[in-house]
Amino acid sequence: MVTDLVTGGAGFIGSHLCDYLIARGHRVICVDNLGSGTKDNITHLLKNKNFKFIKHNIIFPFTIDEPIDHIYHLASRASPKDFEEYPVEIALTNSVGTYNMLKMAMHKNAILLLASTSEAYGIPKIHPQVEEYWGNVNPVGIRSCYDESKRFAEALVMSFYRQYKSKIKIVRIFNTYGPRMRKNDGRVIPNFITQCLNNDSITIFGDGSQTRSFCYVSDIVDGLYRMMHSGWVGPKNLGNPHEIKIMELAKIIKKYTNSKSKIIYKKLPSDDPTKRQPDIRKAMDMLDWKPTVTLDKGLKKTIDWFKKNQK
Repeated sequence: MVTDLVTGGAGFIGSHLCDYLIARGHRVICVDNLGSGTKDNITHLLKNKNFKFIKHNIIFPFTIDEPIDHIYHLASRASPKDFEEYPVEIALTNSVGTYNMLKMAMHKNAILLLASTSEAYGIPKIHPQVEEYWGNVNPVGIRSCYDESKRFAEALVMSFYRQYKSKIKIVRIFNTYGPRMRKNDGRVIPNFITQCLNNDSITIFGDGSQTRSFCYVSDIVDGLYRMMHSGWVGPKNLGNPHEIKIMELAKIIKKYTNSKSKIIYKKLPSDDPTKRQPDIRKAMDMLDWKPTVTLDKGLKKTIDWFKKNQK
């Protein structure tokens, strides 16, 4: 039986990945310190004989006795809200934590897949973003704890690959949404949904003309699996190239929630990218992957989940 270790496995994307792997008959070891993840996301798996949960912060080394075939390294807070509250933890998770997982991968002769981010491109000067673009990142800005530590993680993973012939892969994940996102995540879709369901004011930062490209979580999970089982090292962009203005997104969510919320505007946060769109030609050609869930369908599923899980 294939054994997969998922760091950040109780988080938003990580828990969906655990479900996906279990459904494929894999054994899954989920490692999470429950900082931004929650046991609620994996409660349904805890009694499964092929699932094991370990509460641990990967900043600190740890050992696992059983064989491991693959490590999906997803651990890291990724919410802009957390960048102000937990910058040191985020920076260490993506640097020291990645180092610890690389050492474990070498010890177990396992393949490590690093879940990097579109934030590695910073405020892009080319659009859409291709993997060859080196990015435009403020190394000392408010977002640098995440942006730069992910860039360092990529560099560290590639250094292990070149020096030790480690088995590694890199993906850069663009904006992802779906069930199990935290209500107070600070990211735009859970913000808008929560505000609309409560008939609170919809807060748009900036003038709403900035764009994002949103990919439903099941598509991202499928891409992660395909990358892990491919012959490619990376990096490969995973995301939905359908670009939408934040203003348009607010109007769609307001419509789907039948909300009476009014739209208000606030100052755009420092270093917040004004454009974000993945070029996914490499993933399409090399992984035979592309998103299949439309924004309309994905938003309706996500809104339904938020309605059922309001607390």
